Amino acid sequence: MTRSMGAVGTSADNAARESFRASLKREILRGARDYGDPATCKARDFAWLTRYNTHRLHSANGHVSPNEDERRHHAAKLTLAA
Repeated sequence: MTRSMGAVGTSADNAARESFRASLKREILRGARDYGDPATCKARDFAWLTRYNTHRLHSANGHVSPNEDERRHHAAKLTLAA
């Protein structure tokens, strides 16, 4: 993992990105010292990202998973168009 790039108050500061990176570090690296090789680390990152983007509940969309939010959004849109 690389460190965050911006200092607070600079144009490189991005709260959403910082929050995402903090979640990734907290949940992936919890208690870990070493994951061996880069392929193992990439596989863990990919598994976490897949869960984050498909199953994990997000406060920004009413505490539902992104998949459920997308399903609801498209169902409402199709109903309105019909």
